[in-house]
Amino acid sequence: MEFHQKLKLAVALKYRQDEDVSPLVIASGKGALAQALVKKAMALDIPIHPDGELAELLSDVDVGHSIPEELYEVVAQIMAMVYRMDHALGRKMNQ
Repeated sequence: MEFHQKLKLAVALKYRQDEDVSPLVIASGKGALAQALVKKAMALDIPIHPDGELAELLSDVDVGHSIPEELYEVVAQIMAMVYRMDHALGRKMNQ
């Protein structure tokens, strides 16, 4: 069984450096919807960061809204890690 089939919660973020003040929640789901979100992200080669506690906090944010300021630092650290990994792999982040 793949890890995404065990998920109970998933939250998708989007951040465009030149357009967004902070990352936006663009999708959120529990159960089968969480599994579908992760499966789609994997199919599109979108980076996934498994962190249940962070997902719980982000799931309180309405879709289409910015993440709360108290989560900026942890999300920025994750995004920086993803950028470094993509750079190391010679990939450019989707804008």
